[in-house]
Amino acid sequence: MLNLQLPTDPRWVDIASMNLEDILVDHAYCEQKAASSCISLIVRYPNLDRLVDVLTPVVAEEWAHFERVMEQIRKRGFQFEKPRKDMYVVKLSEFIQKGGSKRAQLTELLLMNALIEARSCERFKLLWKNIEDEELQQFYYELMVSEAGHYVNFIDLAKHYHDPEEVDKRWKQWLAHEAKVLKELEIRPDRMH
Repeated sequence: MLNLQLPTDPRWVDIASMNLEDILVDHAYCEQKAASSCISLIVRYPNLDRLVDVLTPVVAEEWAHFERVMEQIRKRGFQFEKPRKDMYVVKLSEFIQKGGSKRAQLTELLLMNALIEARSCERFKLLWKNIEDEELQQFYYELMVSEAGHYVNFIDLAKHYHDPEEVDKRWKQWLAHEAKVLKELEIRPDRMH
């Protein structure tokens, strides 16, 4: 369903589970950024009713996820530290085509967000299936399902506001770029992506 071209290196889940504090802290910031990204799209495109209607509940869900991750951090006595630069997102954002119409720019942003949600969904699935903590297993299962829905939302919006064939063509380019980014990034024990 996600069409990701390169699966996450299986070593990531072992590293992630051994560095649970770092992963949870990074995850909290990822949820903040996801909510902020949706708010930014709504602010930038307030006249697009469907976009506003679809993304408003996504903002609420992402913020609720942030609150739930914070609960897990505090429950385990971990510290919510300063945010770290997300090189995965930085490298993805470099692929955004500049110029063109406002709708073309919207398509780029929607596809980048779809890709981030797809990769998050895949990572949550890995954590759900491999982490030993039963509470976190259930937590990551629920987040996996939610992120899959968000991924679909972004793709559907892109196809609603832009030619679906062009969106499919550009989506394949995004997928190829993301696979290249993933190959080049170091597997980090303190990052969700």
